[in-house]
Amino acid sequence: MKPILAASAAALLALAAMPAFAQAPAAPAATAPPRPNALVEFPAKSSAKLTVTTPAWTDGGDIPYENTQYRGNIFPGLAWSKGPAGTKSYAVIMQDTGGVMRGAPILHWTLYNIPVSVTKLDAAMAPTGNPPGSSYGPNARGAAQPFMGPRTPAGPKHPYHLQVFALDTTLNADPALDYDGLTGQMKGHILADGEVVGMGSVDPNAPPPPPRPAAPAP
Repeated sequence: MKPILAASAAALLALAAMPAFAQAPAAPAATAPPRPNALVEFPAKSSAKLTVTTPAWTDGGDIPYENTQYRGNIFPGLAWSKGPAGTKSYAVIMQDTGGVMRGAPILHWTLYNIPVSVTKLDAAMAPTGNPPGSSYGPNARGAAQPFMGPRTPAGPKHPYHLQVFALDTTLNADPALDYDGLTGQMKGHILADGEVVGMGSVDPNAPPPPPRPAAPAP
């Protein structure tokens, strides 16, 4: 019996000495959900709303292909109601909430320091036709970018949010401004906001994208 007891004791000691990696693996860390669009993430200080429209589609309607990267990338035009008392400038942010890039909706267009006297941007506005005093902010391509229309991939339609913000301040213009820098300056200064949403889809007549370059030989 003594040899059996000795062997059992040795086995128990060996189990106690086993390294930590023999334990059950820990559960993987939860992935943070994507950030919401700007109008949700940075609400106005009051319940005041702006009425936002575009001549290109009705709210919730389909975005014409002419206003997408598939055909022309023509600016659709945008108008909004006058901001409340104390408004000093407007900012516009366009986001695709049907896609995610860097943990947030895909950023298509930003324009800030729009003068308080301006409540309309004409359809087919040229990249250099933004109102005097205003500045282009970032989009998915980088800083200080003009309008970039949808290029929705195949599959379900994507909602594109053209959001307008009435601010009680003007922002520090910076050609290197990124999204967090832009919204960080806006935060706490939004008097009213509103949006018009358009649904984007793949152009069935678009040519296929160019082939990717071949990988270099090993």
